[in-house]
Amino acid sequence: MLKQDSQYIRSVSLKRDQILSYDKFPLNLPVIQNLKELKLHPNVTYIIGENGMGKSTLLEGIAIALGFNPEGGTLNFNFSSYDSHSNLDEYLRLVKGANRAEEHFFFRAETFYNVATNIEELDKEEPGFGPKIIDSYGGKSLHEQSHGESFFAAFNERFQGNGLYILDEPEAALSPLRQISMLARINELVSQGSQFIISTHSPIIMAYPNSKIFEITEEGISESTLEDTQHYSIMKQFFENKDRLLHHLFIRSDISYVDT
Repeated sequence: MLKQDSQYIRSVSLKRDQILSYDKFPLNLPVIQNLKELKLHPNVTYIIGENGMGKSTLLEGIAIALGFNPEGGTLNFNFSSYDSHSNLDEYLRLVKGANRAEEHFFFRAETFYNVATNIEELDKEEPGFGPKIIDSYGGKSLHEQSHGESFFAAFNERFQGNGLYILDEPEAALSPLRQISMLARINELVSQGSQFIISTHSPIIMAYPNSKIFEITEEGISESTLEDTQHYSIMKQFFENKDRLLHHLFIRSDISYVDT
């Protein structure tokens, strides 16, 4: 388990002296305009918020500033299916710890298919003298598995100890049971000296106890607890009084509720 003085990435801040205007994307996003300094947890840091707040853009900027491919993968991946990333990395200041991670991975749910394709292409091109890249993901083509299975193959097989892992919405194809299993895997890797930075909508994923949660709203960025996040509050309301919530929701939507 990493301590405060040995974590790989200690903080993220904005190079405000290099910014001439906040009018254009991505500098016009709430998360960027309100970004001062995020002091990351040595084990797990969550960046959460509603869609459009800029959490994935911030995560992408951090990853690119560290040398990752915008579409994800290890530091060795260098491909582009569609060049759509922002230039936020140019304005981010990352403070690194004294130690260097031995393993690295940037996981993006929306582009993991492209990573899987690139793995297959590289394995076809490389001569057969050494192990194939897919062997480090369990040996089975990621395209021949469901999204959830391929995601979990990366988490279980490719992720190792002493690693720096940046995950953007890893819950996208995972069932609740798989999400709980992922928490167990995160704990294993943290105990082996790994650090995580995670963007998620899932209260299950953000439940890891040794962590920090930064919640982004239009008003700014604030540190929160799981129970105080909007995500947790909405899910709690839904499951504790589902019928009442749906009744008011359908009335506002002018949708009739038919009890069959």
